[in-house]
Amino acid sequence: MPPIQCVACNKSRALIIRPKNHDKLCKQCFIQVFEDEIHVTITRNHLFSPGEKIAIGASGGKDSTVLAAVLKTLNERHNYGLDLVLLSIDEGIKGYRDDSLETVKRNSKQYDLPLEIVGYDELYGWTMDQVVQQIGKKGNCTYCGVFRRQALDRGAARLGIQHVVTGHNADDMAETVMMNLLRGDLARLSRATSIVTANPASAIKRSKPLKYAYEKEIVLYAHHRNLDYFTTECIYSPEAFRGSARTLIKDLERIRPSAILDVVRSGEDMAALVPKEVSNNQSISAATEESESTGGGCGRHGNQNLSDEFPNLNKQIHDNSEAGEREIEIKMSDLTMPKEKKTRRLPKQQQLGRCVKCGYISSQEVCKACKLLEGLNSTRPKIAISST
Repeated sequence: MPPIQCVACNKSRALIIRPKNHDKLCKQCFIQVFEDEIHVTITRNHLFSPGEKIAIGASGGKDSTVLAAVLKTLNERHNYGLDLVLLSIDEGIKGYRDDSLETVKRNSKQYDLPLEIVGYDELYGWTMDQVVQQIGKKGNCTYCGVFRRQALDRGAARLGIQHVVTGHNADDMAETVMMNLLRGDLARLSRATSIVTANPASAIKRSKPLKYAYEKEIVLYAHHRNLDYFTTECIYSPEAFRGSARTLIKDLERIRPSAILDVVRSGEDMAALVPKEVSNNQSISAATEESESTGGGCGRHGNQNLSDEFPNLNKQIHDNSEAGEREIEIKMSDLTMPKEKKTRRLPKQQQLGRCVKCGYISSQEVCKACKLLEGLNSTRPKIAISST
């Protein structure tokens, strides 16, 4: 049987079957197609501006390593004019993060990109090893997620950078959509499926250039380009709820390879259907427009108008008067005057401000990270989060 030819160039022997669409490609064509798809994602969503300084959230894993390699390649190939910097967070997990940071340091030299490392112990006075020792493995991802988000923002602010890119891929996006559906939290779908997330009160925005890239293809790209990355999973993550969503997504992918992108696009479509006042209560005017445009108050269906009910009401009155002349009593329980249209109660508008303790953006007087730290510090001498 003759070797299968690459469907892209029709010259070289196909070595790769793409998990996304089962196209058979040679090594060079796969690398080119993968990079071109990332370029299309960047240009279609207008992620970058010429001369912009970008911080790449680098953990040393396959996603962030591939992201750094692709952005450097595309920046030079298409002349984006970007100033790229690697930004790493040291959570303080021995046997995991200390080893992965060594990989990041090698990547910094390989790609000739500057590196900035920000540690939990420096910002919060706690490492994740100490947090887990204090609270146990259940719920530790909540602490790490809150701390990590602040650490990325603080690290970017330290470097004077207003745009952070992360290595979230299509599998991550599908898992997040599935987690929100399983929790019944549709209000978070808009942020979870957005390729760019930004807070109106924050100067730092985030984007996900690998949003539509499959995890398997990221691994293939790293393998065929001989990229240096760290493969060990976080030792505290198996207890996380995301693991259950990941298992479900992988089972769906075995049955239908396009299931990952299908879930992501379904999440995008459902996010568009969620009322604006629910998904983003910071914009009251938009919420008011939404409630008025959808029509239908309490007990109504569709876009039925009050004026449409009066012909039926007059007919009911006429029939009732004729029945009275024949001395036949007819009770019409459904003869009711139309009720006044009730206005939808809008959620209370959140006022974004600054945490009184650390100065981080928060809708509350004390941000979530400081509240978590209060609980941790209650059993030992208090260590306040720094404001620098």
